[in-house]
Amino acid sequence: MNLREKYGINKNAVITIAGTVGVGKSTMTTALAEALQFKTSLERVNDNPYLDKFYKDFKRWSFHLQIYFLAERFKEQKRMFEYGGGFIQDRSIYEDTGIFAKMHFDKGTMSKVDYETYTSLFEAMVMTPYFPHPDLLIYLEGSLEDILERIKLRGREMEQETPIDYWQEMHSRYEEWINHFNACPILRLNIKDYDLQQENASIEPILEQIANKLNSK
Repeated sequence: MNLREKYGINKNAVITIAGTVGVGKSTMTTALAEALQFKTSLERVNDNPYLDKFYKDFKRWSFHLQIYFLAERFKEQKRMFEYGGGFIQDRSIYEDTGIFAKMHFDKGTMSKVDYETYTSLFEAMVMTPYFPHPDLLIYLEGSLEDILERIKLRGREMEQETPIDYWQEMHSRYEEWINHFNACPILRLNIKDYDLQQENASIEPILEQIANKLNSK
């Protein structure tokens, strides 16, 4: 019996991993997919034509970046459900409007017209009964200090050059967002409670929590 069968997790489930930059979404995505024999849906950072430009000039490129993310995540969400499920997804489509677009509007790095255009498009595309929502959203959370340390260790140049104030703002907005999120069930995991990169680390305690959450819907 494999781990998916052991914990009674539906072979067609779609599970999305959410959390701020540096919290370990990709590591969790890969570990869960391997344990459950699911496919992965990974965020494609390197192929993004706007990301480097955005980090150098938020105001000029924030709207372009959000529209790009919305289109790519919408297509990917649709693809996963058309395939029949059995996916672990790195980053949810909901974070873009609930955190990033709103943050740039509030801080003046996205105009009111652009923000209203973006949110109107998001509502029409995503927040409808016809759009397939995940079976579970796993929210990875941790202190700002722990997350900044992970960003430092990861060493991506564009992230190293970003002011700490930006990461502080994002961290607080994530906490506000998850406390009001209701598009699908949520499982919250603190990054201090597990270490999937440690030798002989076990994914089973997390699988048990996933199964309990899924089966309690």
